[in-house]
Amino acid sequence: MSGTLNKVMLIGHLGDVVKMHYFDGGNCIGRFPLATNETYTNKQTNERITNTEWHNIVVRNKAAEICEKYLTKGDKVYIEGRIKTRKWQDDSGNDRYSTEIHCTDFTFLTTKNESGNNQPANQEAQKPADQNLSSNQNEEGSDDLPF
Repeated sequence: MSGTLNKVMLIGHLGDVVKMHYFDGGNCIGRFPLATNETYTNKQTNERITNTEWHNIVVRNKAAEICEKYLTKGDKVYIEGRIKTRKWQDDSGNDRYSTEIHCTDFTFLTTKNESGNNQPANQEAQKPADQNLSSNQNEEGSDDLPF
């Protein structure tokens, strides 16, 4: 293969709220930590072990504003993006590195109600989604599928 690929797909839980930073000219970025877990059983002790990996997610402009509005700590989200390592200097002048996931696509997997209460969202919260599905049907109405 002659080309290269830099693609990351993660499903995890937000470790904090989305922190926004606005720039001159109207652009903005949002940053938040995402936790993914790996669980396995130690064959020697039969103990169940869970390792958590933390990822620094960066979202830009309109996508960042959507994440800030709808995501809260603990929400489950699918993130697709690319790995980027950033070099910077600390207060002492030492070189430091940060590895980030620059998000290009995302899907919310839980709502605020589901993640906060660990219960399904109530009927009121589900109504707008139901209305959205019916508005996506084709104009002839010959197809009952919502996609």
